[in-house]
Amino acid sequence: MFGQSAWAAEKRPSPTKPVRIAVMQFMHETVTFLPFDTVTEDFIYEGSPARGDALLSASSYHISRSSMSGFVKVAREHANVDLVGIESPLGSKKGSGSGWITKEAFEHFVDKMAADLKAQGPFDGAYLSLHGAMGVRGVARPEAELARRVREVVGSKAIIAGTFDPHGNEDDEFLRYADLAFTIKYYPHYDGYLQGERAARTLIRSIRGDYRPTSATRKPPIITASVLQWTGASPWMDLVQRALTWEAREPDVYVNFYYGFAFADVVDAGMAFQVMTNGGPELAEHIADDMANTAWRLRDELVHGTTVYSMAEGVQKAKAAVKEAQVPIVFADHSDRTGAATWLLRQVIEQKMGHTLFGTIADEDVIEALRKQGVKPGDAFDMEIGGKLDVSAGEPVRVVGTVNTVSGGLGRGAAKSQLWVSVKFGDGNVVIISPHLHQNRWPEEFLEIGINPADFEAIAIKSRVHFRRGYYDNGYAKTILLVEPEQPFLGTVRLEALDYQHLKLDHLYPYGKNLSYP
Repeated sequence: MFGQSAWAAEKRPSPTKPVRIAVMQFMHETVTFLPFDTVTEDFIYEGSPARGDALLSASSYHISRSSMSGFVKVAREHANVDLVGIESPLGSKKGSGSGWITKEAFEHFVDKMAADLKAQGPFDGAYLSLHGAMGVRGVARPEAELARRVREVVGSKAIIAGTFDPHGNEDDEFLRYADLAFTIKYYPHYDGYLQGERAARTLIRSIRGDYRPTSATRKPPIITASVLQWTGASPWMDLVQRALTWEAREPDVYVNFYYGFAFADVVDAGMAFQVMTNGGPELAEHIADDMANTAWRLRDELVHGTTVYSMAEGVQKAKAAVKEAQVPIVFADHSDRTGAATWLLRQVIEQKMGHTLFGTIADEDVIEALRKQGVKPGDAFDMEIGGKLDVSAGEPVRVVGTVNTVSGGLGRGAAKSQLWVSVKFGDGNVVIISPHLHQNRWPEEFLEIGINPADFEAIAIKSRVHFRRGYYDNGYAKTILLVEPEQPFLGTVRLEALDYQHLKLDHLYPYGKNLSYP
């Protein structure tokens, strides 16, 4: 009924036509409610910005799994394809633990990218490695604005493709200026490399005349907190599977499922679906309607299908799990967007729970004080840590113990040059102090800084869903507890507590009255 157009039968240009593709990156998941902005200097450190081969081999995610890596690998498998790395910022030093990007920072890097595009052009196509939840002061849709600026330079005939995180806040604006978009489907994000491969293959096909992009976008009025969006269980799994089924049924169809990112106060926050076809606009419209209508039918389960405990309840349940030998335990302190929150640390101390590893509590001031002291393992430790940044972080907590490890930190890029300090305290507890928010994903990661996770009954981490990659999907943790403070602070599932200025929360389920769709 909705088959692809007769385009597929038309004569194609040469499949080996020489192609030049500009490659760019600008990624940030912006928590606009944080009390400090993300500035130009946050994107500048050793290795960032990058251009040329340095950019093509770099990524703000783990290199082997990134969309950039998948794109570069497949593009280079095609004959007569030249990739040109355009000067681009890599990830912020603060990760996602930082607020609005200043307009000055955005313009600084976009101007640099545009200038490099002009200097190295002309191009047949451009690839943008993006997140989708970037928040810039005074710029309503930053990714779409970037696509517009790129279009101005590369011209109307060039093909532009982007890859996105599923937490993008997107509507149809990006595809006004770009031709193709490919979004990671899973959370945890397993398929970034795959989406990069798809982007490269389809971009090159489009440039060479074998794919004519047509698209349709739908935004069912649904908004959810990130911790609810785990695709390892229904109903989120069901929507991913439905998208995959459409892609399997219809050749050359790609279905993007944006869950949305509720902690960016932007006009296009919330769920969205995009469908791309090869010259089949009616098919794109049909599939987009089907996906959006299905999400609307599942809206109650999408919002209310996950249990989140208070900090006190979580520690009580953890102590019971220890007695029942249901260890190791993971506390996912999902709502902490600064990394400095102390609510769980305080409860563990007050309820006298032992053998718990905290990875991590962010406190840049404490780290700098320890640096000046020349901190080393074995030193006595008696300091207040955490809290302070804003009300959501709580009050500092006094920790008395012994310095356990001193290291350059976990992660990659700028993180490796940081100072991280771990402290032993209480009944076999260890707290890792880092300068910024860190989302731990794998227990093995702690081995990098000399801490064996097997020595602990519980691990408390600042993560929403990504931790399930290393703690649930491989069967590591016997007990997983999602926790947040009783007060609905910054990263809460109770979004009505957030002071939205740009987003109209009452226009979205479950906060608006008498909402209907379509």
